[in-house]
Amino acid sequence: MKKFWSKYFPAELRLLSFWFFLALLFFVVTPILSFGIWYLTPSSPFGVLLVNKTVPNQAYQEHQSVHWLLNHFKYTKLNGGFYDKSKDYFGFFPGNTLEESSINDLSSLSSSEIDNLLNKNELIYYADTYGVYENDFNGPILESPSKKIYGGMDQSDMKLLKAAFAKEVDIIAEFNTIASPTGKAVRMEFENLAEIKWTGWITRYFDELDTLLNNDLPRWLIKGYVNQHDGVWGLAGPGMVFVHENGSLEILQFGKDFLNNVPNIISTSKNQKKYEIPEIVKYPYWIDVILVSRDFEVISYYDLLPTEEGLDKLREMGVPRYFPAAVVKENGQGKFYYFCGDFADNPVSGSSYKFFGISKLWRMFLQAEDYSQRNSFFWNYYYPLMKNILKDSEARQKHD
Repeated sequence: MKKFWSKYFPAELRLLSFWFFLALLFFVVTPILSFGIWYLTPSSPFGVLLVNKTVPNQAYQEHQSVHWLLNHFKYTKLNGGFYDKSKDYFGFFPGNTLEESSINDLSSLSSSEIDNLLNKNELIYYADTYGVYENDFNGPILESPSKKIYGGMDQSDMKLLKAAFAKEVDIIAEFNTIASPTGKAVRMEFENLAEIKWTGWITRYFDELDTLLNNDLPRWLIKGYVNQHDGVWGLAGPGMVFVHENGSLEILQFGKDFLNNVPNIISTSKNQKKYEIPEIVKYPYWIDVILVSRDFEVISYYDLLPTEEGLDKLREMGVPRYFPAAVVKENGQGKFYYFCGDFADNPVSGSSYKFFGISKLWRMFLQAEDYSQRNSFFWNYYYPLMKNILKDSEARQKHD
């Protein structure tokens, strides 16, 4: 028999056949099985009311990952349909031009209509209220932010949130919900309701501060910093840019002021198990620095690993050594979550949600500490965090 195989199936052919069947398994059989499992998994009605006022184009990137997750986990609207990122939210609806765009938000709803919405939804998600600006549709890069077309949290949003807290509905909010351009009075209402306090600072990591090497540095940032710091930029290498609501700008430099090359999101061992998230994830995007009451549990927190010089700068700014990344607070039968980052802004879309186990495949190739891949944060942190939040929310709603 061995001679037969050696005679008619030489080593080269056997090796080629092995790789052929391996490729067939990976590219054909596995996807079919994955889709089949997803397709046969029973769906579950789960109402999510999502608000996003920052939709400058039809990519819907500020909230598309939320809808992707809902569809992937087979959570459907009450009518049994899947969530549509272009329709199933409140906020700004972009057209090809500004004139073709429209607004459909909560401002036209009465108290009874808001109550009706809350009766139909188990979860409220505020993805972003920063808004849409003229330069999103036309014009060159400006020296300062362009004129606002629409955005900011308002009294209609507060009406919804107050009613949601009273009804003990689950709520998720994240950056940017209450920072600029939300007015101070509305922000204070939100802070008092949620028992969080914004320090006034937002911050973001840039991997290169040299203006000759990095064309992505906002011009308003460079201009503002130079005006506030003796007319000198003179910065290079990685750094953390801090922007205050009053216009103040400060920059911490890697190596001099902090030692983690990128901000770390660190989770306790308890929450690693509970939410299936890694101990450390790199996060190089926008962050709002907040303080929370003792009623909150800190799921994860940010660590820059500041030097003594960096600690002094943070103290001068009123920024703590560690600051929250994700927090949660009990609200009777409901829960309130706040994500101190642009967590829902992820480049994941299309029909890939129809494949069971796809997260395991991505996590094989995308390490939690590899921030160079934009979707690494989604698969290693946001995906498992949201999976467990949704699972917990659904279980409590059914139990009630």
